[in-house]
Order: sequence, then C-alpha cells, then structure tokens
Amino acid sequence: MNELKYAKYVITESEPNHPEFNFMRTRILFSSNEIIPGALCVNCVWYWKGSDKVLTKAHTHDCDEIIAFIGTNPADPHDLGGEIEMWLGDEKYLLNKSTLVFAPQGLVHCPLIIRRVDKPIFHFTAATKEGIHFIDQK
Repeated sequence: MNELKYAKYVITESEPNHPEFNFMRTRILFSSNEIIPGALCVNCVWYWKGSDKVLTKAHTHDCDEIIAFIGTNPADPHDLGGEIEMWLGDEKYLLNKSTLVFAPQGLVHCPLIIRRVDKPIFHFTAATKEGIHFIDQK
C-alpha cells in the first residue's frame, strides 16, 4: 500500500513534556517547526488537578501568541470549572471563565498557575514560532 502524500502533516501523538507536572496534566498534542517544517507552534493539554506550582515562568516571544483555557461543562461552556492565575505584564488575572488571551510579541506574560480544577480544563497555545525568552524573576 502506498503511503499517503500528506501523512507527514497529520499529528496524532506527541511526546509528553515537563514530567514534574504529569500529576496534574496530560499533554495531548504538540506541533512545531522542528516537528513539521513551517508549522505553527501549538500545544494542547488537559488539566486534571490544580496546584500552587508555577507551570510557566514569566517570558516573552518574538511572535504573537494565543493562549486558551476552555471549560468542559456542557451545560455552561463559559464556566471554566476552576481558577487560573495568569499575569500579563505587571497585572494579575484570575480566570474562571473559558478564556482566550492574546499575548502580542514582546509582552511579558506569566507566571501561570492552575490554582483549582473542579472539572477538566482544556488548554492550548498557538504561536508562529517557539522563540521564548524567560525573564529573571527576583
């Protein structure tokens, strides 16, 4: 049987990342320019449990990024089913509704803390490239 011509563009499995957080989340899918040349950087994760640990420290990108947190209550899809702390610049946001965040190129964003998960929370990010520059936190 011939291999499909565009099969290289279909991702159905990803390697897990950050094993220290596997107790609270499962990475489902990930794409990047390193996996598929020219692809967007996309990360898809299920959060199952909250924690006071910082998942992602403050950083910037050389590109724009979309960051999403989506609740899983079919009766109220706007209800996040938990609480997430996320920083944009020097402003702290407590998210409790399904949310899309736009982080323009160069905007310091995070730390990110998944404070509480009452129902699973779906999380994804999308950016045109992976250039991350971490900010020293004192």
